[in-house]
Amino acid sequence: MDSLLPADLVGLAARVIAANAAIGRTVAVAESCTGGLVAAALTEIAGSSAVVDRGFVTYSNAAKIEMLGVPEDLIDTFGAVSVAVAWSMAQGALAHSSADVAVAITGIAGPDGGSAQKPVGTVIFAVARRGQDMEDAEAEMKLFTGALSRAEVRRQAALVALELLLPAPDPSAP
Repeated sequence: MDSLLPADLVGLAARVIAANAAIGRTVAVAESCTGGLVAAALTEIAGSSAVVDRGFVTYSNAAKIEMLGVPEDLIDTFGAVSVAVAWSMAQGALAHSSADVAVAITGIAGPDGGSAQKPVGTVIFAVARRGQDMEDAEAEMKLFTGALSRAEVRRQAALVALELLLPAPDPSAP
């Protein structure tokens, strides 16, 4: 067995490691509903220590507050699964690391915990880059629907997070 993880996760993680290593960029992840799956995929790749600075698994609200500095009032006002909290998690991962870029993931993997406003399969992602103007922050919500299992929601979320860690293509390249 080469990996405990699905081949698509490992393949994408290999692309993330190679692309970031090529430009000398380091990454951090702040994970909630994925529970460390993104960090596991990244560190599955030989040479990942040149790219991965650290990962934060902040499954509970208390962990988000204590480890990443997410303001408690953000969680109280918007909920842990919100753009505001995801953005704060990404900013906190940068603040508590030496990484150049951080991605945060928070969501509802199910099978319980959803609501009419935030059904099971709701996952929010945020990306923060060191030196970036806070107004240029990126955050997006995705809804993974259908008869997806908890494992499939988490796998899909990890794939999106890995995609967000790929460097943007150089517009001046031929």
